Amino acid sequence: LGLDRKSTFVALGGGVIGDMVGFASAIYQRGVNFIQIPTTVMAMVDSSVGGKTGVNHPLGKNMIGAFHQPQCVFIDTNTLNTLPDRELKSGISEVVKYGLIRDAPFFEWQEENMTKLLERDPEATRYAIRRSCENKADVVQADELEAGVRATLNLGHTFGHAIENGSGYGTWLHGEGVSIGTAMAATMSEKMGWIDEGLKQRIYDILESADLPVKLPRESPMKVETFNKLMSLDKKVADGQLRLILLQGELGNCKFTGEFDTDAMQETIEEFVKDIEG
Repeated sequence: LGLDRKSTFVALGGGVIGDMVGFASAIYQRGVNFIQIPTTVMAMVDSSVGGKTGVNHPLGKNMIGAFHQPQCVFIDTNTLNTLPDRELKSGISEVVKYGLIRDAPFFEWQEENMTKLLERDPEATRYAIRRSCENKADVVQADELEAGVRATLNLGHTFGHAIENGSGYGTWLHGEGVSIGTAMAATMSEKMGWIDEGLKQRIYDILESADLPVKLPRESPMKVETFNKLMSLDKKVADGQLRLILLQGELGNCKFTGEFDTDAMQETIEEFVKDIEG
């Protein structure tokens, strides 16, 4: 191929392409430059920003990877004109996340403008992408290697990754798994008394307004044991202890912790699985 250490890799595509090209550039000759050109909402608002690269493994999502920052990220929202509706909605789940964990005004804006986002209104789309990138960049700048606050960007992901893996990769889009996972995190937070029922309902409402799933379908293979096994392998486990991102207090606040009510977690898992078995 004629590549050398001065070569630059270009990731043109969605999150999977960005992750794979980024990982390849991280390990090729111990690291070469690469550029991200994301073409999906998911990649634009999340995976292209921050330097996480990797590939999936049967034991877990992105289990093999590296932190490797792109030289730059080019975003052209015109590439979204041909994006399938399902992919568009999947990306919106990550947009919702930013409002929940740190940006209450952004969440409120989404409540008022979700129809515009689904209709691909250019101005609303550009604003949502820019605000999401600003939120993520602020967090990554404070904690590039995810030693603390960056983990809050994974709201709903521990449950969601278990759903993606346990259902078979490709059954769910990433954002769909995260949407159900966010609903589970909200439910668990409410069970623990960390948020009130009103906020939990707003979370369900905004996800449903984006036509995102908030529960498992009847045909889902997920069991309580499946959740527990796969969550125990999550990358946020430290010293054998599972750590979760949960919502706490007013809208826009969350907590990354291993100190939570395990009974509330089990009740939440059982509640969502019961919808399948019932």
